[in-house]
Amino acid sequence: MMTGGTPLRSLDEDELLGRILPTFRATDELLVAPGDDAAVLRTSERTIATTDTVVLGRDWLDAWSSGADVGHKVIAQNLADVAAMGGRPTGVLMTLVADPELSLEWVLDHVAGLAAACADAGVAVLGGDLSSAPAGVVMVSVTALGRLDGEPVLRSGARDGDVLAVCGSLGLADAGLRLLRADAADRMPSAVAHQRRPEPPLWAGPEAAAAGATSMLDLSDGLLRDGGRIARASGVVIDVSAAALASDVATLTDALGAEVALDCVLAGGEEHSLIATFPAGVLPDGWRAVGTVRAPGEGERPAILVDGRMVSHTGWDHFRDA
Repeated sequence: MMTGGTPLRSLDEDELLGRILPTFRATDELLVAPGDDAAVLRTSERTIATTDTVVLGRDWLDAWSSGADVGHKVIAQNLADVAAMGGRPTGVLMTLVADPELSLEWVLDHVAGLAAACADAGVAVLGGDLSSAPAGVVMVSVTALGRLDGEPVLRSGARDGDVLAVCGSLGLADAGLRLLRADAADRMPSAVAHQRRPEPPLWAGPEAAAAGATSMLDLSDGLLRDGGRIARASGVVIDVSAAALASDVATLTDALGAEVALDCVLAGGEEHSLIATFPAGVLPDGWRAVGTVRAPGEGERPAILVDGRMVSHTGWDHFRDA
């Protein structure tokens, strides 16, 4: 935990909010800015809501990530969930629960990263909450809202004959995490940067929805785990092509070796690219096909395969892997 500097216990809540709130920019959708009991946001007929929480020691280490990195990342993972429903993010609420010995400087750095990520996405910060915590505890939670102009794209809509496609990278974030753990960040700085500050293709979600995507997910827990969620929810078999992933594996091989690189691509989490299924012949710009969708055979369960075979790579699980 980042201590030293000015501890939070030296300020009251109003003083801390006075340092935080001026950091955030307004947007056209924000009708009443933070400062009252609640903000007021202009929304559409259908509003998307999602939330994520990150915890010091579980989701980040101060040795690897700055406060700004944590702010950027928690915004990115929330906005990617909005995009994966086919929506456009409009606003976020943030909560900080922290040991009073946490430094004000870390908090202001964190808020700066959060605010910059929101500004880049054209998203308003609507407010949130502050609370103290036991010694050593720092937790950040963000709730994101989004505008949905059409029907939501669910994970349950994949159909026989569809194509599985990806928009964005595969395996970079996991590669970056492995390199940080090995104290070898200099082997592939781009992977480390993606682990610290992922850049989800937010524009691609609404475009995929408009193009007729039948299902879509934010790639947060690994290609096979998240793809398997689509398969089970849709009652289909998804067959990933190893050949279609060859360039992703090759990108990571020099830094990690071929076997680990393949594991990153198949099972690496925190990528925050998008995966979706589309009818055959429909693939928007920026998407690439990586597999096919078919109906299960007799006695076959919905599943995700690689070149027709079950594989052991399972992706991240918050409780089993903690």
